[in-house]
Amino acid sequence: MPKLILDNGGYSIKAGFSTAEKPRLIPNCISKARSERRRPFIGDQIDDCRDTSGLFFILPFQKGYMVNADTQKTIWDYCFGKDVLDVTPTETDIVITEPHFNFKTLQEAVCELLFEEYEFRSLCRTSSSTSADYYYSITEGIQKKTSCTLVVDCGYSFTHIVPYVNGVKVTESVRRIDVGGKALTNHLKEIISYRQLHVLDETYLINQVKEDVCYVSTDFSQDVEVSKKKLSENNTIVREYVLPDYSSIRRGYIRKLEETGKRAKDNEQILRLNNERFTVPELLFHPSDVGIPQMGISEAIVTVIESFPEPIKHHFYDNIVLIGGTSCFPGFKERILHDVRRDASIYADTNVFLPTNPTFYAWEGAKKFSQDAEFSKYTVSRNTYNEKGLNAFAKICDI
Repeated sequence: MPKLILDNGGYSIKAGFSTAEKPRLIPNCISKARSERRRPFIGDQIDDCRDTSGLFFILPFQKGYMVNADTQKTIWDYCFGKDVLDVTPTETDIVITEPHFNFKTLQEAVCELLFEEYEFRSLCRTSSSTSADYYYSITEGIQKKTSCTLVVDCGYSFTHIVPYVNGVKVTESVRRIDVGGKALTNHLKEIISYRQLHVLDETYLINQVKEDVCYVSTDFSQDVEVSKKKLSENNTIVREYVLPDYSSIRRGYIRKLEETGKRAKDNEQILRLNNERFTVPELLFHPSDVGIPQMGISEAIVTVIESFPEPIKHHFYDNIVLIGGTSCFPGFKERILHDVRRDASIYADTNVFLPTNPTFYAWEGAKKFSQDAEFSKYTVSRNTYNEKGLNAFAKICDI
């Protein structure tokens, strides 16, 4: 029987059977719109909404952890239903990802939902970075004959830097940075609201703006100087974003370069984005800019690697893996590579691997793991769970 793979992220759920080529991407939230007050939109039902201005979100995850089990169950009911995946839980084995350092009470809540509410046949619990490490080791790692991997998981609420040696997580060396996609979207909302247009209630829209327009600068000082120029002085950074009006324009888009600076058409409302394009993602590298007293991603990567003995440091520098939706910014990989090479204490080949689709990479890894001959050793059946409870996972699950 095919297994159900559920990469349960704070922003989106990547779900699908192990026989599928790619997962279904479903927003992990319940949305309510001003235009249709009576109807809640669960997951990707938001695509049916005519007017997404001023959306209100009910989230099962807060600060990276699943704290609202009732909301999560509502979203899972939709995912497992006939309209999406059509799952028969009593005949299905499930693989689910959980955040690092998950609280025991929250782990119990997940297990109770899956075993007692849905009655899945068996459960395998893992994390996104562990799945990514497994997938990397059986694809890229085999060619390099390496056993050390550093996974950088840039998610919605957190960024985790997780080292693995021989497929085992080195827990005491894991670092977490409290900056993710959510913090960047909120920061961009504040900047635009202060400079141009009040958009503090437009999280959904500004998230689209961030994904369409922002990039990571590989030379911050030079980009700042270019952004100070006027359009007529060859400012190559400034872009104009056409906002949706939800009648003729359903989704915002970037104006063509030749139209930038020209008068807007009658039905166009325009945001002009200049240094915001690269200063917002810069928070990933300098969280202290918004009062978060933590090191940035590049510094954290070097700190983690330098905590290991000299003989294996160069293996980690050679195997840095980027996953998560926030790593999709243009220039992100190049910036990490540049900073890590600059700050490394030893002369070593530095290689940063960015998958074709960083969002789906952990799901692909969990899918491959479910097809492994050793997979059954890492699962717990419903009967075993009923006897032992959460202790059944003690020796086989390291969250």
